[in-house]
Amino acid sequence: MQLQRLVAFFKTIGDPTRLRIIKLLSQGPLHGQAIAGKLGLTPATITHHLNKLRDVNIVYERRDGNIIYFYLQPSVIKHYASALLDLAERNEVKKEMKEKAAERQKVIDNFFTSGGRLKNIPAQRKKKLIVLEHMLKGLKPGKRYTEKEINEYIKKFHEDYATIRREFIINNYMYRENGIYELNPPEMWHKIDG
Repeated sequence: MQLQRLVAFFKTIGDPTRLRIIKLLSQGPLHGQAIAGKLGLTPATITHHLNKLRDVNIVYERRDGNIIYFYLQPSVIKHYASALLDLAERNEVKKEMKEKAAERQKVIDNFFTSGGRLKNIPAQRKKKLIVLEHMLKGLKPGKRYTEKEINEYIKKFHEDYATIRREFIINNYMYRENGIYELNPPEMWHKIDG
């Protein structure tokens, strides 16, 4: 399944009201007024949400006289759920990961000399974070460093150790307490792609 369709589907259902509508329709078909009454919302609001769900084929409608009933299409939900489970195996995800790795490597190649020295600190935030993370690779998690040790480590890359040390702190790569520095867990780091 195309990744964009999968994203569109989950964005559409990622709304609390739409999830409630799906739950209601899983118990059987209902008309718009009944859904509005059960959820305590206006018919216009329900119509808006039903149109969104219809756009991704989760619901369909059938007229019975003057009343339109809405039905859930469980097969569509199962199809997208299966696609989500298969996503880790998909070439699209692997391709996207390779592209991101290639993009990071390109930034590293552009900003570092062949000897590993930083040519200059990138102005663009995303590139700066890639550069900072690359520089952190030589530091050990759980090890405590004095300010002098951090300065000497940074000087291997660039003379402006004060700016880079400050960037390590600002971007949550490290924390400092009483002149002692330690790496934060990667989950705390500012996100490059977010």
